[in-house]
Amino acid sequence: MIRNLGTGALLLLFLLSWSIPSYVAASGSDPNTLVIGKISHNPKKHYRYLKPMLMYVVERMRDLGITKGKIRMAKSKEHMAELLARGDVDWVTETPIAASYLHEKSGAELLLRKWKKNTSEYYTVFFSLKDGAVKKLEDLKGKIIALEDPASTTAYYLPVHAMLQSGLTPVKLRNFRETPPADKVGFVFVREEINIATLVNKGLAHAGAFSNLDWDKEDHLPSQYRAQFSIFKKLPPVVRAVELVRRDLNPALKRRLEGILLQAGDDPKAQPVLHAYQRTKKFDVLSDEQKQSIYDMYSIVDKVDRALTP
Repeated sequence: MIRNLGTGALLLLFLLSWSIPSYVAASGSDPNTLVIGKISHNPKKHYRYLKPMLMYVVERMRDLGITKGKIRMAKSKEHMAELLARGDVDWVTETPIAASYLHEKSGAELLLRKWKKNTSEYYTVFFSLKDGAVKKLEDLKGKIIALEDPASTTAYYLPVHAMLQSGLTPVKLRNFRETPPADKVGFVFVREEINIATLVNKGLAHAGAFSNLDWDKEDHLPSQYRAQFSIFKKLPPVVRAVELVRRDLNPALKRRLEGILLQAGDDPKAQPVLHAYQRTKKFDVLSDEQKQSIYDMYSIVDKVDRALTP
């Protein structure tokens, strides 16, 4: 990911415009504009996949008066919750952990499940060198685990929560050269999955954690590294990704957005759009049980945030 981005870069606004009369309100700041949001440390990357989907949806909302689309990036889940609560963002694509937080703090509502990268679910794997000292979670005490970033579901919140549930005490280190206390687990954020794999491979971190999808992806975990690693813990699967809308989005827009996304998987014109949108296969409806399980993830967010807040 891009490092050392300034605040301005993280708050980039991109405006795509069409000219048609309007009569249904979308964004709190502009009734003719539909705003999609993303929590991002890499706005340029996320803009590239959000723009085609936004254009596709806006073109199919003309009769509802939507003439423009805007992409709004937030630097954190807290910032995105503020934008949703103010009506500055209408629609968000996120992980289930982030979705639970946005629902709790802004009232944002789950709309659909997103089959991101052709997958409906994923799970966290903990791994270490086959000949290393870490064979189970408890072995992490006094050692270092490499994680992705503080927004990740499978490479931060879920593994840290699992450690807390096992009676371990995770502490954030400034870098992998620090030595954690003997009775705690030190963790470092390294931003990219390949960095997690590299630190473990070089013995600079005793373990790493990310998703099973990353485990199988060559550019996240090269095969020569994988041959030296073993998975010592797997966590239960969770929904891969979801689409949310702000709580007070006009019902007509909400229904139309849901309909557009649900039929996109069967629309030949949508195939390049879906591919750009993180290689999405399709969208489908979440059951009430699935929705509740995602909303309940806020307890994980709360427990981890509380444990790691100085």
